[in-house]
Amino acid sequence: MGTLGGVDADELRERFANADSPKAIRRLVIALAYEDGVSVETLSRRYGIPRSTIYYWLDRFESRTLENALEDGSRSGRPGKLTHEQRRELEAALAEPPAEHGYDADEWTSALVRQHIASAYGVEYSAGHVRRLLREDLGNPISFVRGCP
Repeated sequence: MGTLGGVDADELRERFANADSPKAIRRLVIALAYEDGVSVETLSRRYGIPRSTIYYWLDRFESRTLENALEDGSRSGRPGKLTHEQRRELEAALAEPPAEHGYDADEWTSALVRQHIASAYGVEYSAGHVRRLLREDLGNPISFVRGCP
């Protein structure tokens, strides 16, 4: 067990009180518990986080600014299969009843949206990706799409 060299526990507590990111909150909980003498092994068991991840987070607190330790940098990732224009078209389509697009349904479901994307744009997405697309990328039309958490 140890402490984080050069990291001020009061500043960690202040950041925790004002944190709004789940990732930052998790990392701060780990850092504060470690500062209080809780072992990495105990933290790993308690929170279900691999020890290697905890060690990585603790190293970040010691080697980076607090801001950079709390959040990861942006990652570019793979480009989306739908263009920006196609996403806007899809958003507009979801604002209309499915019957307007030739479907025998009264309301959109995530499965129907998946089918529509495949037939209209020739793009195959997993069911989970369609739900994520609806939730995160399309201006939140999820309020009228059933089957999306």
